[in-house]
Amino acid sequence: MMDAEFQGPRIHVAAALVAGGDVVLPEGPARHVGRVLRLGPGAPLVLFDGAGREAAAVLSEVERKRVTAKIVTVRAGRGESPLAVHLGQAISKGDRMDYAIQKAVELGVSTITPLYTEHGDVRLKGDREEKKLAHWQAVAVSACEQCGRATVPEVQAPQSLDVWLAARDEPLRLVLHPGTPGALERAESVSSACVLIGPEGGLSAREVAAAEQSDFAALTLGPRILRTETAPVVVLSLLQARFGDLG
Repeated sequence: MMDAEFQGPRIHVAAALVAGGDVVLPEGPARHVGRVLRLGPGAPLVLFDGAGREAAAVLSEVERKRVTAKIVTVRAGRGESPLAVHLGQAISKGDRMDYAIQKAVELGVSTITPLYTEHGDVRLKGDREEKKLAHWQAVAVSACEQCGRATVPEVQAPQSLDVWLAARDEPLRLVLHPGTPGALERAESVSSACVLIGPEGGLSAREVAAAEQSDFAALTLGPRILRTETAPVVVLSLLQARFGDLG
């Protein structure tokens, strides 16, 4: 199967992908394809189900209220890293959290958990938390459409740092905090890891101690202090270069 078949816009669809089948595109992507890109019947596109499958398809119907694609062929997605990384990211304000999630997805993260921390100044409750979680998951979907992944990483419901730490069992656990250099260099080859990144104000001394008690090693990223949304880009790049599929 040639990659030349898999051309055109990438669109996430919550549907079974079966060769020869028809898929009605969701409202947002349908509007983008029909009104923004102005594509017509016969135009190629790529559909992916978010669970690891993708399909080469062609538009078969482009109407104002309905856009349909016919699936030509289906295959397993090819954008996943051999390294599964669970990112624990302290919740930040505005679009900083969106940026962190977007770039983490592009760099192959497998799971993201937004965390409530002592120095974090964002607290979400009830409907607000549900809406924000849905928004963050949509950011992850959009990032997959851009970067070529067919598996959408799960953005878990926000939780306290202590709860998240208690559930960790990855063989490599790192907390971004000044410590003895060389945490990555000393680590043996692993297939899964987790990374803890604090808020703008940093993790408290108690939180760092709790992470260390949960077998997290302090990771130092040079002499400069990175913003909370920049840190995951650097950490994930280093992890993927050493244990994953970068380089």
